This record gives sequence, structure tokens and C-alpha cells, in this order.
Amino acid sequence: MLTKVLEQRLRFARRTRPAHAAVLIAITQEEDPKVLLTRRSLYLNNHAGEVSFPGGKRDPTDISNIGVALREAWEETALNPFDVKLLGDLPMQRAKSGILVKPIVGLIPSQVELIAQPSEIDRIFFASLRELLDTQPTPHEVQLPHQSIYFPSLQVEDEVIWGLTARILISLFQYGLNVQKSWPFLLNSPTFQAKIFKRLKG
Repeated sequence: MLTKVLEQRLRFARRTRPAHAAVLIAITQEEDPKVLLTRRSLYLNNHAGEVSFPGGKRDPTDISNIGVALREAWEETALNPFDVKLLGDLPMQRAKSGILVKPIVGLIPSQVELIAQPSEIDRIFFASLRELLDTQPTPHEVQLPHQSIYFPSLQVEDEVIWGLTARILISLFQYGLNVQKSWPFLLNSPTFQAKIFKRLKG
């Protein structure tokens, strides 16, 4: 069972620096576990309309990366922090804006009442973890002022998962499930990403 593997392999790092932001990878505890995902509102200034994990930036009152992830998940989806069984964290990721993001992994009941915060979230949905593992990456077009660039992506539940969210999923597969998912190397290289992020920021 995939959730058992996650419980066995994941741990919290003994030392970790405070991240600029944190996301919660919430996975349902059932035979066919599903990953909680959201689609961000089209009216947001950053990452509008993109698929993401619940999460956001650190507040001055937040005392840990875990606290950031749980608070943001509650604010965006009404997920009760006490319904989350924390398993561990994943390596820090850098968003295209340059901020450092810490992924926190936890299990949640298979039946939870969630409500999207309309000012931030257009849609809450669940994607099968097994389907995400089995789905092959496809090119996703990102249009820049003078050209298009293609990023690897996963397409599930009529949504496109790419960018930071896709990279965090690949990290979950590697560290949480010991699965090395085939992913285009060039687009995964830090040097290439840095150049693209600079151009995306314009």
C-alpha cells in the first residue's frame, strides 16, 4: 500500500531553515490514495489559474514550516489541521519568483469536508497517486512575449500539473516512494530553470 511506504520512508529533517513559503502535500489514507490539489484563482497576481498544493507564504506569526503549510491549507480549503497526520518533509524547492518553498507531507482521512476560499482557489480536486505515478510527462506550452517554451507536465483530472507543483511531485515519488520517474533532464537542470525563471519574470 502506497501510504505505508510513505510512512516508512518519510521523516522530518533534523535541521531545516525557515522557508519563505510552505505547501502541504495531503494524501488520503485509503487503498487508492489520492493527492489533494487546487487550481488557483485567475484573479491572483502570481501563478493565476495554475494547479498547486495548498500553501503560501510565511506570516510573521508562523513559528515553523509545518505551521505555514497547515495554516495555509486551512485558509484555502478549510482542511482541519487536526485531521492531518504529519509524515515528513521534502527538500526545499525554489519557485520561479525566487522564493524558497518547503513541502510538508501528511495523510488525511478519505472523507473530508473541504471548502474553497473563492478569493484564492477556483477548484479543489483529488488526483490518484497511482495515476500520477503511471502518467507519462507531456510538453506544456508557456507563452512568452516573443516565443513559446515547453515544460514537462502531468495531465490528470482535466488539469495540467507543471512547474513547481510537478517538481514537488517528482520529489515525493523519489523520496517518499523510491520511484525515479522519467522526467526530461534538461528542463530539470537548475541552470536551465534559472534562465527560464528570469525570462518568465520578464
